[in-house]
Amino acid sequence: MALRILVVGGTGLIGGHAALHLRTLGHTVHIAARHPPPAATPMAALPFAPLDYLHAEADALAGFDALVFCAGNDIRHVPPDADADAHWQRANAEGVPRFFSQARDAGIRRAVLVGSFYPQAMPALVDRDAYVRGRKLADDGARALAGDDFAVCSVNAPFVAGTVPGLVVPGLAAHAAYALGRLPQIPPFAIPGGVNFMSTRSLSEAIAGALQRGAPGHAYLVGDENLGFADYFGALFRAAGRNDPLPVLDREHPLLPDAILYAGRGGTIHYEPDAAETALLGYRRGDMQATLSEIVAFYRDAT
Repeated sequence: MALRILVVGGTGLIGGHAALHLRTLGHTVHIAARHPPPAATPMAALPFAPLDYLHAEADALAGFDALVFCAGNDIRHVPPDADADAHWQRANAEGVPRFFSQARDAGIRRAVLVGSFYPQAMPALVDRDAYVRGRKLADDGARALAGDDFAVCSVNAPFVAGTVPGLVVPGLAAHAAYALGRLPQIPPFAIPGGVNFMSTRSLSEAIAGALQRGAPGHAYLVGDENLGFADYFGALFRAAGRNDPLPVLDREHPLLPDAILYAGRGGTIHYEPDAAETALLGYRRGDMQATLSEIVAFYRDAT
């Protein structure tokens, strides 16, 4: 069944890719974000509305059958000199459920929250880290609204990598530049530890499956390949034609700083997604090696 879908956060890598994928499935897709999509991206051809979910009016959500939410706050969004813990509480724990409540009241009947893997994959972090706790409370609060007239579920993703034509993602651009030898000030090395990784293709398929077949109130832990950070950087370097093994050094990496490693430097968050849930959502596995090669090729030409 074709839906009229609003993708919030639809100008970024995850939301933009999801919006484009949903359009290929025959849905009518609108995107919303604080800023318009870059003109060079295919998202620029989609109907766009400026929207900050923390200050949204219910009228902005009227007329849609479904919502895909890809706009949660992370470390990049903490205002300068702000109290980070208070920010996570306001922006995630309180702001996300409030926005989903507005969506329900506006008549939206299906919704998917694209959340974080941390609370499900490593529950001990919830009590140790305010960011992870905020993401869990956002997820719990949105799913608590599920009912007969509001089929909301979450798709909780690990580290996500991929490309969208014309869209430069600073972090991935830096990783590709590193592999391509364009950051000579950073010696080639990797840090210990690792996480699960997932491509934008896989995640977009999971989002589409959750919209159509997700169980109301359910949290789906999705993912693809467990990689050490040495595996991750090694694949990027090989795609750039650099085949020497990377040394693994226990020191902060400028491109994977300790501040974004919630399990700590050297920590590993590996898991196997539930096979039945993977089949239900209908997303591909085994896509990371091809994706990492595509990232290097994209940024070799884009920058």
